Amino acid sequence: MITESSSPGAPLNPAAKPTETELRISKIREKLDQMIPPRPFTHVNSTTSAKHSTVTILNPRDTYCRGDQLDILLEARDHLGRRKEYGGDFLRARMSSPALKAGASGKVTDFHNGTYLVSFTLFWEGQVSLSLLLIHPSEGVSALWRARNQGYDRVIFTGQFINGSTRVNTDCALILNSSTELCQYLDAQDQEAFYCMRPQHVPCAALTHMHSKNKEVSYLSKQERTIFVRSNVGVEIMENFNVISVSKCNKDPVPVKEKCKPRMTSTIPSGHVWKEIWNPVSCDLAPIKMNECLRGKFIHLLGDSTIRQWIEFFKASSKTLKSVDLHEHGKLQHQLAVDLERNINIQWQKHAYPLIGSSIYSVKEIEYMARVIDRTGGEKNTVVVISLGQHFRPFPIDVFIRRALNVHKAVQRLLLRSPDTIVIIKTENIREMHNDAERLSDFHGYIQNLVMMDIFQDLNVSIINAWDITIAYGTNDVHPPQYVVGNQINMFLNYIC
Repeated sequence: MITESSSPGAPLNPAAKPTETELRISKIREKLDQMIPPRPFTHVNSTTSAKHSTVTILNPRDTYCRGDQLDILLEARDHLGRRKEYGGDFLRARMSSPALKAGASGKVTDFHNGTYLVSFTLFWEGQVSLSLLLIHPSEGVSALWRARNQGYDRVIFTGQFINGSTRVNTDCALILNSSTELCQYLDAQDQEAFYCMRPQHVPCAALTHMHSKNKEVSYLSKQERTIFVRSNVGVEIMENFNVISVSKCNKDPVPVKEKCKPRMTSTIPSGHVWKEIWNPVSCDLAPIKMNECLRGKFIHLLGDSTIRQWIEFFKASSKTLKSVDLHEHGKLQHQLAVDLERNINIQWQKHAYPLIGSSIYSVKEIEYMARVIDRTGGEKNTVVVISLGQHFRPFPIDVFIRRALNVHKAVQRLLLRSPDTIVIIKTENIREMHNDAERLSDFHGYIQNLVMMDIFQDLNVSIINAWDITIAYGTNDVHPPQYVVGNQINMFLNYIC
């Protein structure tokens, strides 16, 4: 729905009583604000220091057995060596054996008093290295959270309007503070809107393309920005820690796990990597022939480029899947792959605004995920995979919560009319650690994953914990390598077959 709007991107109907969605947004927001209390930043010396913090193995042993849990107590200290009295540091624990191509995440428990329990499950035998990264100190986390929710203008969108032979570019955004007339692109059902400045003598419906770029704007103080320089992000706390030795020991045989199937509960860690293969904790992955599994299936992949990697993997791995040219251009174009003989149909479609991309993409076929789900008939051979997050990191959290709630309602409607449809949520991948923390830090992704888990917990959906998988592989890449994507897809195949 497109309207001309003279009001500058204000809330759609400020006088109306808050809707159920708005009440849920403020409830979730309140919960997050309590979880991330403000920590005033006075001087870098008073922030958590990886170098001065101490780690102690609890109940140390000479020999560890496969399957044991290794617990470590972390005492956070600042740069002057003083004990921290509050928690909230953003930490990442990982164990690995590079020679065995093995890895797993560790579980971090925050006692909110400057101490943390870091637990590792020793999944395999051999020489194991332990790592605990201070990604951001609690003062940095607090600054990121405050800055994130302050403004919508870290990314500026440029809309291209075509009217006959005339091409005009104007500024677009989720919220535009401007006295000029605006074009409002409104999803009337869910009340989500995107705005462009209306070009003179050109109708709003003439918007055809979009691209974006980062704007020179920051809501962090000059002093706060020092926390996010490269040398202060992802610093190893356990640098001088010895490798530990894990033996088989004469333990009871490992109990046989059930086969992986949809809607199984996820643990932390949710699995481990061994010889580059992902092994879930709670179930066994069966070897599956991809083409036979996909026979007769209609698969909707909805979201960002991390789920577009899936359709690219399917096409690269199957000689019989053929791409259909949909006469669009660029990386963000809608993709369709079919195998007529096996009746396989796989589609990838980008989510709607905010959609960040420096190369120009078409907006003619952009639609909100909830609308795509609403027009999906659904039945036992229909699979919907949802991946939301990376493009929302630079914007206030309310934008993401609203989108997640609207997608949740659409999935609820789908499962009501078609309970056999399989719906899978793929969580965010971790990404590069050292670029542009204010816009893209994994802290934002971590919070968004918590929001997704919270919102979707009441629905019969399956989770592929890409967050935990990519930590275990140690990829630190928004687009992990093919073998990692392949292991995410192996989970998916086990869920649908």
